[in-house]
Amino acid sequence: MLSNIGPFQLLIVLAIVLAIFGTKRLRTLGSDLGSAVKGFRSAVSEADKEPADQDKNETADFSTANTDQAEEPNNHS
Repeated sequence: MLSNIGPFQLLIVLAIVLAIFGTKRLRTLGSDLGSAVKGFRSAVSEADKEPADQDKNETADFSTANTDQAEEPNNHS
């Protein structure tokens, strides 16, 4: 259905949107949308980094726990 939309139809829609909202309102909407997308991308990249860091910390804690137990002397005389 969307494949039937041509450049002329898009220009008509753009003209109607400009008439309704005005250029100033469209500018603010565009900048708000851009900042929202930027915030979403940074949140996704932080979420991708956190599990990897958490896995490294768990592995380090596990290896430290094993070496601490191995270094303790047995005084069961």
